[in-house]
Amino acid sequence: MDCGTLFALDKTNAKPLHIQIEESILQKLESKEWAPGKLIPSENELSHIYGVSRTTVRNVITKLVQEGLLFRIPGKGTYVAEPKIVAHSLSYAGIREQLEQMGYEVTTQLISLDLETADQKILQYFPGLDAPYFYVVRRLRILKGEPLSIHISYLPQSYCPGIDRYDLSSEQLCTVLSQAYGLNRAKAVETLESVAAKPAEASLLNIFPGQPLLLLQDQILDADGRTFEYSKVIFRGEKIKITMEI
Repeated sequence: MDCGTLFALDKTNAKPLHIQIEESILQKLESKEWAPGKLIPSENELSHIYGVSRTTVRNVITKLVQEGLLFRIPGKGTYVAEPKIVAHSLSYAGIREQLEQMGYEVTTQLISLDLETADQKILQYFPGLDAPYFYVVRRLRILKGEPLSIHISYLPQSYCPGIDRYDLSSEQLCTVLSQAYGLNRAKAVETLESVAAKPAEASLLNIFPGQPLLLLQDQILDADGRTFEYSKVIFRGEKIKITMEI
């Protein structure tokens, strides 16, 4: 890509060189010279532009990645991040409900709704459940025409028989569970971690394999302490920030 003209750092200034480089890059981001979603020059190119070592440039870029202004894709380079949507954990409200409250238009694509036999990895979230048969609901959330997240929910068949007759692309799953089956959330056990996109996930989310994702897992229990849903939500890491409240 075009690296632009050389940038003369003021080496007589008391301000450290890495701060001057960071301020220069921030100006490029604020002015949209480096627009969201675009690939920025490589570390080698930037070290040439600024006339400093690659290590100095890498430290600046790493700091901006940690702050969420840039993101790296292994084997591809460093890109400008979109401004992140700030959402609460799903124990606060469903992601669709939160986004709609913020004024975003959200659509849902039902990928599949199948009756499957769960393995031990899934059954561990459902202590005391004998039957291994689960409805597995896979959905894709789309925001402003771009995929945002993949939602996978495991529901014991014995708790919600016939749920496959509902249109879960238009109806909220939590609403169907509550109104049709009396399954209401009283407690949720959540975990949040960063993962790399697998090829199938990358294809659905229209990103590169290896790109950073946020994985939010929820074990949802009713007032009797019975787990009636286990869900995994995989978010594009460059598009959203999840706040956890205690």
